[in-house]
Amino acid sequence: MSPLRSISTARLLAYLVAVVLGAVAAGAIAVTARGSGGSEPPPTSLSQAIHDALSAPAPEGATARVTFTNNVFPSGALLGQAGSPLMSGATGRMWVTNDGYGRIELQSDAGDAQIVWTPTTLTVYDASSNTAYTMALPAHASSTAGESQPPSVEDVSKWLTKLGEHVTLSGAVPSVVAGEGAYAVTGSPAHNGGLVGAGIFVWDAQNGVPLRLALLPKGSTTPALELEATDVSFGPVSKSDEEVSPPAGAKVLDLGAPVAGQSSADSKTAPVTGLATVRQAVPFTLAAPDTLAGRPRGTVALVGKGDSPGAAIVYGQGLDAIVVFERKADAQSAGSGPLSALPKVSIAGASAHELATQVGTGITFESNGVSFVVVGSVAPSVAEAAAAELG
Repeated sequence: MSPLRSISTARLLAYLVAVVLGAVAAGAIAVTARGSGGSEPPPTSLSQAIHDALSAPAPEGATARVTFTNNVFPSGALLGQAGSPLMSGATGRMWVTNDGYGRIELQSDAGDAQIVWTPTTLTVYDASSNTAYTMALPAHASSTAGESQPPSVEDVSKWLTKLGEHVTLSGAVPSVVAGEGAYAVTGSPAHNGGLVGAGIFVWDAQNGVPLRLALLPKGSTTPALELEATDVSFGPVSKSDEEVSPPAGAKVLDLGAPVAGQSSADSKTAPVTGLATVRQAVPFTLAAPDTLAGRPRGTVALVGKGDSPGAAIVYGQGLDAIVVFERKADAQSAGSGPLSALPKVSIAGASAHELATQVGTGITFESNGVSFVVVGSVAPSVAEAAAAELG
């Protein structure tokens, strides 16, 4: 049985939030920029600011007080108490080094949490359940001497032009955050943005350490997710600050490695795609209609391995797309798993479970011996209509 099946919905979602926070913080001092602290840095182009950030020497380490805000889940989206600062928001501290080590400590009335990472492992300890979740991180290939050179301003400009086909970017806006001169950039989907309104990224102009990362829902100026530094200092970080283990007696749940991080022969196997090919490869009748909720069917791919392969089908494009996962229903999937604790909804007269958030919706249900998961950055009504067409 997959270890993910034994995690409650709230714990699973909290872990996913922690993975995002860890990924952001792990790269916190991988980039740097020149400027003056304490006051707004001089105006410059976004390409020049990014070039400076990639070419200046990184500080040895950084320590910061942080505030984490989580407004993703509106009232009623989850049953019971979340019981974790990763779900309710919190304040705490962060320690980061430039060799791939770091820790975020979050504290709130809902409990405490520790997010610790090394170049190879991410560990999330949730004090409210006395459980530590571990995951192997993808290995990074070594760079050659030529690849280690920072891109030129012209190279960055070309990359931004290509990115601009999908994201509308602001310039590098001079500002002051946490008492540090900083640059801020806002990006919003150029088209097919779903429920995502914009993302905000702010970095320190003196040392390049990210000071704020926020995700805004469409039509709102209040972040759904936000990690912001309120006080930053630069210098060596003690090993005792970045290397913290779960307490003795804590339950440890190893979630393995993400697919992207696998280095085995499996990662070298060509993906199985195409409607006809995938339909023959799965042990159930694949639904995969031509359209879903007004969106045309796109990629159809085989997912999973062993004796329970499934299918992933993408409908539409961009963040407005809907992704459907199908697999054969079995005794373990019926009424079990972390999604079974979500609020119930009726889909074409059948019982389903739904997670509705400010930035997307997920629905899980079973029909005709097939287990479906429908997810997308769409409103609940759209996801429910898509599920009804499948069922």
